[in-house]
Amino acid sequence: MLSSSPYRDVKVIDVARIAGTSPATFYQYFPDVEGAVLELAEEIVRDETTLTGLVAGRTWAGKSAWTAAEDLVDDFLFFWHKNDAILRVIDLGAAEGDKRFYKIRMKILNAVVSSLTDSIKELQDKGRVDKSVSPAAVAGSLVAMLAAVAAHHKDFTSWGVKQAELKPNLALLVHLGVTGKKPTK
Repeated sequence: MLSSSPYRDVKVIDVARIAGTSPATFYQYFPDVEGAVLELAEEIVRDETTLTGLVAGRTWAGKSAWTAAEDLVDDFLFFWHKNDAILRVIDLGAAEGDKRFYKIRMKILNAVVSSLTDSIKELQDKGRVDKSVSPAAVAGSLVAMLAAVAAHHKDFTSWGVKQAELKPNLALLVHLGVTGKKPTK
């Protein structure tokens, strides 16, 4: 329903009808529609391996770094698109100051930020990234950028950006952010 209706228009009676149950049964499990959305969001968080797997095991050196950047962008955008309806509601709730939604949003993003931070730290330890770079700041900025682009990817068309141009340019920014260097393709 969240994919086809504005969040605020979703009513318990409609959810119950689609689920083939009664509103009374719905209320046995959830206090309201927000409670059901929070449970769905927690399922996304519980599948944390999907999120940490977006970065874990990727090689950020040499030509492999470009592939890692492209794969991260593709996988992140796919994850966001797959969970778009729930993530839109999470973003809305977090933006409105609801701490429950904010905590879930941070859990989702932190799974990627933490893994990307570790990758940048590894590059620093090997002398491939300058020690003055803050791995957490770079990782957080890159993930925030990816989340914002994923949430508003349709807006880019109004700015004259073709969808085919978006992914390679995001990959370029990710590569530059993580490695501090232009990619060798």
